[in-house]
Order: sequence, then structure tokens, then C-alpha cells
Amino acid sequence: MPPHENDGYLRLFDTDTLTFGTGFPLTNRNESMPDAAEERRLAKHAESVGFDALWTRDVPTYWPSFGDAGQTFDVWPWLTHVASVTDEITLGTASVVLPLRHPLHVAKAAASVDQLSDGRLVLGVASGDRDPEFPAFGVDPNDRGMLFRESVELLRTVWQEEFPTVESSWGTLDGEVNLVPKPTTETLPLLPTGYSRQSMEWIAEHGDGWLFYQLPQSTLQSYLEDWREVAGETPFSMAVQVELADDPRAGPEHVHQGFRAGTEWFREYFTDLDELGVDHVIVGLRGDDPESSLSTFSDEVIEPIRE
Repeated sequence: MPPHENDGYLRLFDTDTLTFGTGFPLTNRNESMPDAAEERRLAKHAESVGFDALWTRDVPTYWPSFGDAGQTFDVWPWLTHVASVTDEITLGTASVVLPLRHPLHVAKAAASVDQLSDGRLVLGVASGDRDPEFPAFGVDPNDRGMLFRESVELLRTVWQEEFPTVESSWGTLDGEVNLVPKPTTETLPLLPTGYSRQSMEWIAEHGDGWLFYQLPQSTLQSYLEDWREVAGETPFSMAVQVELADDPRAGPEHVHQGFRAGTEWFREYFTDLDELGVDHVIVGLRGDDPESSLSTFSDEVIEPIRE
């Protein structure tokens, strides 16, 4: 078995049918701290109605101009918390901003979450896009691409090797110390997000999949063709914002990174994505009744596509 294929990765990608995840905050409260108990309840509900993954974003600081604070809680304690109230659903990061985190901290935290969740962690990783955070962490934003590459290399090394020797911009490992715990598989699955200031060829060579944003269908088809040319069957995932209209037959209206439409249109849209070769979608459901939206989307979109 390939070294990155833990249980979480296999649930998303060891199938010929499009799989579906959703993202925190499930309560849609993204400018202040959401109710943790309600988030837990909705996470369990998402698993019970058939979603394949729960994704959380890495947002170290709140920048009002950007418009949201993610789910507020730091990714590592939050995913550990979610792991304790769920059973089999994949837990994902979308995405850890590698240039703002020391890779040894990322390696240890991620391996810990993977172990505590019995191998359910999939790591989306990114170079970051919230400008004020870089000076706050003392990071030159012009170094993002280089730091991202070095982080990926160091993560792979300390997960796979015992007492490694590494020299990088992050520091020196001289073979005297070892990273523990190791993950449940030889290395954790890494999904670079967007281009992360790399080439598509680099992503295909060093990633275990590619996580991208919502694109117009003709553009998406072109991206997928280019991706398959350089990456073969390596998975392609994307995020889509979804607002369910009251009328199931309502046509689409564009919203940021997605659409507002009825369930009939969304069923056709995601069927088209499946036929184009998209492997997994992170559905950002928006609405006044999150529990009902999760149930309706599963009943009217996910289940018919799986049949």
C-alpha cells in the first residue's frame, strides 16, 4: 500500500464515485467563536447522514478585512476534540499554513491527531494568503514558496525516518533527536492547496492530491486535463460554497466561491463534477438551519449520486 494511504485518505479516494465533505464552522458563525457543543452535535449529524469528511481551516489570527476567523479554534485541539465524538469520518485541514508554523510542530501535532483518530487525518497544506499574518510571525511573504517546499520535505523526512539528519531554513537535525509519535502510516497524506506558489508539476510530484477552489466548468475541465497529464490518477479535490434555495427546482445564482440553487440543479452540477473526474468536494453549506441543510443535501444530492 502506498505510504500515505491511511484510513482517512482511503475513505475519500478509494472509490470511483465522488465523495463529499463539509467544513467548520458548521453553525456558519465565522466572525467569532462558535458554540462548541453545537459544532460537535452538527459534526456527529454530518457523519450520521453520510458525509465523508469534516474539514477545518488554519486561521491563526482574525483579520476583519478578510471577512472571517475560520472556526476560531486552533486546528489541532479542535480536530482531536472532533475525533473524540465521531467514529469513521475523515478529518481534514483545509489548509495548514506551513510558512507560519514550524514544521516540527506541525509534524508532531498532525501525527498525534492521526494516532488519536485511528488514522483519519488528511492534511491540506497551503502557503497562506492573509497578508498581515506574515509580519506578525516574522515571516517574509516573499519566502512563502521556499518555506512551503522545505516544510513539505521536512515533514516527510521526520515522519518516515528515525533520528534524521536535516539542514534547512527551519533549523538543524543532527541525528540526535527523533520525532514521536509517528503517524499510523509511513507518512501522512498531503494535499497542496491552490498552487501554494509551486508549479503543477511540483505539486504532482510531492503531493498526494491537489485541493483547489471552485472554478467555472470549462476552466475546471482544462485544469483537470492538465492535472491528469502530469499527475495521472492522483486525486483532485475542490471546495464549493452551497446555499440551498427553498424551491428544489430553482436555477443557479452565483455566490462567493459557489452557488445558490435548488437541490435538483446541485444534483446535476455535482454529477457533472463526478463525470469530469473530480474525486472529492468540500461543500460549504450556508443557511439558517444547518442541521436541516446537511440532511437535505445528503438526501437530495449525495445519495442519488451514490446510487
